[in-house]
Amino acid sequence: MAWRDTRRSRGRLVLFLSSIVLGIAALVAINSFRDSLQLAIDEKARTLIGADLVMGMNKEPDSLSMAIIDSVSTLGKRSNENRMMSMVYFVKSNETRLVQVRALEGEFPYFGAIETKPEEASRSFREDRRALVDHNLMLQYEAQVGDSIRVGAVTFAIEGALHRIPGQTAMTAAVAPVVYIPRQYLPETGLIQRGSRVSYYYYYDLNEAVQPDTLGKRLDPRFEEYGMFYDTVETRKASMGRSYDELARFLALVGFVALLLGCVGVASAVHVYMRDKLATIGILRCLGMSGKQAFLVYLFQVMGMGLLGGLGGAALGSVVQLVLPELFKTFLPVTVDAYFSPAAATQGILLGVVVSVLFALLPLLSIRQVSPLITLRATVEHLTNQKDPLRWAVYGLLLGFIVVFSRWQLGTWWQALYFTGGVIAAFLVLALLAKSLSWTVKRFFPTHWGYVWRQGLANLYRPNNQTLLLMVSIGLGTALIGTLFMVQRTLLSEVSLSGTENQPNLVLFDIQNSQRDQVADLTKEEGLPILYFDPIVTVRLEQINNLTLADVRKDTTLEIRPRNFTREYRVTYRDYLSDSEKTEAGEWVEGQYKTGKRVPVSLEEGYAERIKVKVGDSLVYNVQGATIPARVVHLRRVDWNRVQTNFQVLFPKGVLEEAPQFHVLMTRSDNEQQAAQFQRRVVEAFPNVSAIGLDLILRTLEEVVSQISFVIQFMALFSIFTGLLVLVGSVNVSKFQRVQESVLLRTLGANKKQILGITLMEYAMLGILAAAVGCVIAFGAAWALAVFSFEMEFVPVLWPLLVIFVVVTLLTVAVGLLNSRGVLNRPPLEVLRREA
Repeated sequence: MAWRDTRRSRGRLVLFLSSIVLGIAALVAINSFRDSLQLAIDEKARTLIGADLVMGMNKEPDSLSMAIIDSVSTLGKRSNENRMMSMVYFVKSNETRLVQVRALEGEFPYFGAIETKPEEASRSFREDRRALVDHNLMLQYEAQVGDSIRVGAVTFAIEGALHRIPGQTAMTAAVAPVVYIPRQYLPETGLIQRGSRVSYYYYYDLNEAVQPDTLGKRLDPRFEEYGMFYDTVETRKASMGRSYDELARFLALVGFVALLLGCVGVASAVHVYMRDKLATIGILRCLGMSGKQAFLVYLFQVMGMGLLGGLGGAALGSVVQLVLPELFKTFLPVTVDAYFSPAAATQGILLGVVVSVLFALLPLLSIRQVSPLITLRATVEHLTNQKDPLRWAVYGLLLGFIVVFSRWQLGTWWQALYFTGGVIAAFLVLALLAKSLSWTVKRFFPTHWGYVWRQGLANLYRPNNQTLLLMVSIGLGTALIGTLFMVQRTLLSEVSLSGTENQPNLVLFDIQNSQRDQVADLTKEEGLPILYFDPIVTVRLEQINNLTLADVRKDTTLEIRPRNFTREYRVTYRDYLSDSEKTEAGEWVEGQYKTGKRVPVSLEEGYAERIKVKVGDSLVYNVQGATIPARVVHLRRVDWNRVQTNFQVLFPKGVLEEAPQFHVLMTRSDNEQQAAQFQRRVVEAFPNVSAIGLDLILRTLEEVVSQISFVIQFMALFSIFTGLLVLVGSVNVSKFQRVQESVLLRTLGANKKQILGITLMEYAMLGILAAAVGCVIAFGAAWALAVFSFEMEFVPVLWPLLVIFVVVTLLTVAVGLLNSRGVLNRPPLEVLRREA
């Protein structure tokens, strides 16, 4: 019976199917890609780190650290590597570039390979003054194998082009391209000076009897104490799994938004379908069918449509996931081969059936109350006013589904509850606004206005009006899409740098004390201003209010991370605040340090919060072996987006002048030619000094951001197209009642222009109000997500909301007018025949 009844209505059910297909396709694609990525990580995890165990630290190892490093070396083979940022000079093109220099010694990698062209270059470069250079860098500077490149004071021959390193992604290669040199020539380069930022890595190929994870866990307390870190195949798999799982969860949430929009479309489509089937249901009731049987007939229809929608979504999602590895390849350290995921497809099919039934139950419940008298009395007003206790059970099921499904996608119950609460709050706000609009128009109806205006406004509160349904569906769709765009813009704005026309675009660091005046003179000779020239001292934190690292480890209720003691801080000394700093508490004035007392320090407010201190608390810092008792006298807010030197800890003058230090100079060039010439002169005169062109960094960041933005926008297309389909379906809900009213108006003498005006008035009012409220909800939701979920400063970008508002309003009006187009071509006698 259910199948036969669909014969004349199968075309109308296409809207039902289309509402959920895209949302399910997005979820199936993301979940399939996640399965493919996890399989690739499991299969290739050993090649991601190239060794059984990796140990490292960001400072020169002392005797205790070397004791651990050497003791592990007895358990297998070891390779050593030093990493640092430095300038390199391309002799042929006479150009310089900031790169990550890796000085390698040993047989690393033990698993996988350093992929080069020619292939043998990955081994042969270690034998002499030869280097491997990132292939994109070689293309950019037109370098060939055999050309020369100068690293510090040593010139190396380019042995090969570097294509892939174990564990490196294309994105990290673009931000920090790598140049490999043999480690035995590192001292000759002169790159390692006092205060230079150098990382020390040790790669181990352990004996088969040694378990890397067991060894790492046993040594972990000592690693943390000495400021070391370690990595194994399992820890890398776990960390990568978490990182990419979070990415997949975010994109799956985008798909869930599309599915929620589709659920609104399901409810609207079934509502339209049931309205059209009331006469058929009445006839069936006259022939003896019970209300329960009629309900089951159309429930089976919905289940069948949901199954077809799930199959369609699973098929489309399985196709879409084939392109996802290409979209994400920039961010992935392994090559992912997409494959069909039966689990993801099955989930999509089941999801299609479940959401179809759940969100169709509300309009389906009214079937049970249809009276056989409807065949004689063509009114359906009684259906919308009947109270059914089962509706509350359906509301509970819908609420439970959203909570459980969002928990599955987001990972925590709190996030799921917040998300569900936001959706319910948006629904209630829109419903309350719709009711208020109907009441306000009816209460303060403008009786003196023109006929078209009065009829258009009256449609907002007349019996069987669609104000509530259209306001909720259109407003909720607008809110979800608007939130998606606002969050995207906020996330992308985090990588932007604020500043003015006079902000620095060149940074020189690792300037030694003996080079300070010479570098300053060279800068002035080139006609460049010295905007900032700060000394930097490396320190470590020893005590917080008499609490040591051991105390913090014993008492976890202190909520102070041990890393605050083991890490190194780059600090400076001055008696004034910079343009990017503002006082939050205390004061920072000149000459406040008195010999023999605790040294006053100023802390950045976020850092102070992390180590749980306030003004008046005491600290002890270790400066290259010398302890300095300090007292917090000032807290300040720092604008980290400003292009200048910013610090977490600020010392006064008269304390650190004799400590080992280096300097950072920031200047500004007028054009790229001037910057390139200045960088060449710096590299030639001071090989250890690195010059960073911020314009190049910004261009690189823009490329990375554009790739991230493209991925997000690609997934957002599912929500956008679903939203358009839901908009069409929601407006189509009102067609059933408006067709009859428009034909009656024509019977009473109204012309086409008047009917179009009435329709335009009604849908314009609904579209404007629903879109406006949806945009306001989107603004609030984006703010809450930025502040409470992503913990970042909310950056309001209003133009996407303005575009969404205009588009939604115009589409609402356009679809409403298109629905009325057929009415204008129908003879008025049609409604009289139906009533007869």
